[in-house]
Amino acid sequence: MRYKIFGKTGMKVSEMTLGTWGMGGVGWDDNPEEVRQDALKAAIEAGINFFDTAPAYNAGAAERCLGKALEDMGVRKDVVISTKCGNVFVNGTTYRRDGSAAGIRRQCEESLKNLRTDYIDLMLVHWPDPATPFEETMGELSKLKQEGKILHVGVSNFSQEQMEEAGKSCEIEAFQPQYSMVHRDDEALIRWASAQGMGIMTYGSLGGGILTGAFRELTEFAASDSRNRFYKHFQEPMFSKVQLLLKEMDQFSADHDGVPLAQIALNWCAQKDFVSTCIVGAQHRKKVFQNAAAFDWSLTADEMAALDAAIDAALG
Repeated sequence: MRYKIFGKTGMKVSEMTLGTWGMGGVGWDDNPEEVRQDALKAAIEAGINFFDTAPAYNAGAAERCLGKALEDMGVRKDVVISTKCGNVFVNGTTYRRDGSAAGIRRQCEESLKNLRTDYIDLMLVHWPDPATPFEETMGELSKLKQEGKILHVGVSNFSQEQMEEAGKSCEIEAFQPQYSMVHRDDEALIRWASAQGMGIMTYGSLGGGILTGAFRELTEFAASDSRNRFYKHFQEPMFSKVQLLLKEMDQFSADHDGVPLAQIALNWCAQKDFVSTCIVGAQHRKKVFQNAAAFDWSLTADEMAALDAAIDAALG
């Protein structure tokens, strides 16, 4: 495993962060609890020390899964936990934004309980709440930081203007955007955030799984599956364009003793100088180790350039 300093937080984190969205059991994963727990243990064994979760991942279910695993292994003080606030999952189907001071404090207290800890390393505002002034949201996070309940504050899914405004009430130390070989829309924003000293943790680093090469034909997912609504590249016309990129990655893999496509995609992302760590979801021990093995080797500068050219040619 490789490690980087996470922006101005000073925290040393693994270049792979284990994401737990799927472990909440809504929209992705229906594995039994023991399989999820084993995957979390595998992450520790693989040298991963950064875990990303959120109360919105099935009303705290993912947090509870993570909290139990870390407590059972006795490794809480050896890892970095990132969780979120400002986004509430209700009725098993609906997300509701709540950036109010009361909502932020309530979610923090619930997260501390779910995670079985007395502090959260990094608290991110999951999505901006247009109904609540940033001064209120960030002011409450500043209070929680002063109380020692959270150590660092960041945001996810914010624009530059929103970060600049929110940063007036509380220093923003981390940014979590979607970024991958098939989603580069916000690269300029990510570069800007990195230049401000923010730690950058990318989500969707494998494009919801499409960059593993597992999806070569259009697939009908269940109505509740997040790939139906969140990742546009699972639908045409993007799907066919991604297939062209996968063919180029297939050739690269063949030239490198059959290295998995996922490892190519993860190295491409992690080796960008403006990225601190890549969030990768995995619910099975085997997949965790396979993805973590990406950080046992590196792409050369020429290979990075060739992949960039392949992306431009396929996706434009």
